[in-house]
Amino acid sequence: MPFRLNIMLCTGTGCVSNGAFPLLEAFEKEIKKHELHGEVAVIPTGCNGFCAVGPLVVVQPDEIFYQKLRIEDVPYLVQEHFFKGRPVKKFMYTPPETKEPIPVMSDIPFFGKQMLIALRNRGLIDPENIDEYIARDGYKGFTKAITTMTPKQVIDEVKASGLRGRGGGGFPTGVKWEVACNTQSDEKFIIINCDEGDPGAFMDRSIVESDPHSVIEGALIGAYALGVKQAYIYVRMEYPLALKRFYRALEQATEYGLLGKNILGKGIDLDIEVHRGAGAFICGEETALIRSIQGLVGEAQAKYIYPAQKGLNGKPTIINNVETFATVPQIILRGAKWFASIGTRGKNGEGGSTGTKVFSLVGKVNNTGLVEVPMGITLREIIYDIGGGIKNNKKFKSVQTGGPSGGFLPESLLDLPVDFDELLKVGSMMGSGGMVVTDEDNCMVDMARYFLDFVQSESCGKCIPCREGTKRMLDILERITFGQGTEDDLVKLEELSKLVIESSLCALGSTAPNPVLTTMKYFREEYEAHVKNKKCPAHTCKSLITYTIDGKICVEAGHGCSVCRKQCPDNAITGELKKIHVIDQTKCGKCGICYDVCKFDAIHID
Repeated sequence: MPFRLNIMLCTGTGCVSNGAFPLLEAFEKEIKKHELHGEVAVIPTGCNGFCAVGPLVVVQPDEIFYQKLRIEDVPYLVQEHFFKGRPVKKFMYTPPETKEPIPVMSDIPFFGKQMLIALRNRGLIDPENIDEYIARDGYKGFTKAITTMTPKQVIDEVKASGLRGRGGGGFPTGVKWEVACNTQSDEKFIIINCDEGDPGAFMDRSIVESDPHSVIEGALIGAYALGVKQAYIYVRMEYPLALKRFYRALEQATEYGLLGKNILGKGIDLDIEVHRGAGAFICGEETALIRSIQGLVGEAQAKYIYPAQKGLNGKPTIINNVETFATVPQIILRGAKWFASIGTRGKNGEGGSTGTKVFSLVGKVNNTGLVEVPMGITLREIIYDIGGGIKNNKKFKSVQTGGPSGGFLPESLLDLPVDFDELLKVGSMMGSGGMVVTDEDNCMVDMARYFLDFVQSESCGKCIPCREGTKRMLDILERITFGQGTEDDLVKLEELSKLVIESSLCALGSTAPNPVLTTMKYFREEYEAHVKNKKCPAHTCKSLITYTIDGKICVEAGHGCSVCRKQCPDNAITGELKKIHVIDQTKCGKCGICYDVCKFDAIHID
């Protein structure tokens, strides 16, 4: 007997960190208390996407959306909505600009322009229940492939779809599969890359947490097409929930005869083994990842021969990321023409960026979270229509796409279509899908320094251009942010950037200068302010800012309240109540607490 209502509670990592599991227990307790357990089901789902308002619940089939729930809210919500049938407005999403609650999830702007393929089961199924995946056409793509298509037809379908790898490089997936298929070998392998390490990126993690069977099904289709019997998924150790759910999915798939020997009686064998990475960013790179699985140090190798020809144990190896494999079943099930009709196409219908892309939208934007949008959508639509604009009505400054290897794009490029080729033209890249938004309070020199510091520390150190070149670049950026930079440093930065790009062994090094080059190109005035005027326009670089107190405002408007003196951790502020206060610059640690606590705008930043 079907349930009258289904409480779909997000238990992705974001909501779990805000107490989703105790919330789940509270719902189950209250449902039982009201004797509704035969009518109302509580279902833990994966990430719903709207991370900014978690923990969240969607009540199906009416799509009633509740946000920011706490354990103490549960008794009232259960009694009012699930027992008395009266949805509770105060727990619904309320846009800051209208102050009117929006009851139905599909009416919320965050979800409006999204198109779900890789995330098709987002928030709709229990990721630890294979039956729920199957009920939503799960494994139909695989069964279609093995019953109605030859391996070559599968590869041709993937090629015709125009699907490009979603892990960062954007190489055509079908072409990669074809190369491996045509390479003669007694053994071939598949590796599912779930080692995303970009700051602020959580696309692959969320897919595995929300819908692990979609990844397994994609790997099964690839294994059938290539004759692979052994696959690996490489998951970083920082993803415990993703690991737990993937292990569970493997057990269920094996139990249902979808993994192991003679799958579905078709003579197909496939085993998927989980390999846990230690968190090295470089191991997201194909050759370093292969070395890690083999028990070697994760170092990049020169690609004289591609892994599709000579990879794991010297055998042809296909490496695609989680999102790519999760997309493949829908291409097989719904057809290449359907997928190719979404997104952008190049001249004469060739190339381009077809389908959708999953992004983690983070930073100074109101609606942070996980989004899936058609290729070709503009940056403005993602940031303002889906993301709800900039927090606290601040001014937009830049958006970085592509993680530490990507570039910072200014306001003048907000109408740029988001696809592989267009982003490359302006100095950035798609990457795996990280999207970080900055506002007027971010210093672009410091942002470049931050990401270069990350890449430099994550370099495997094998090649000199990456190991030493990025270190010299970082040294220059640190000098500039400390007010010790010169105009000659800007010339050296550009020269070193070109050297590192041209000479590095792998993509980590050859893309590392992108944040520096794009900030120098689009925000040159900020570099010049740091170098020529020894000032940080965003008031971020501590060595270049000074806090002072306007004595007149302090006494006349603030009545010499002494709040700043009491809050100063350095005891740098002196002054008596109702009298002028002064900051001792020799003691000031430039933490900015005085500026934050002053209610009378008496603190100035110079």
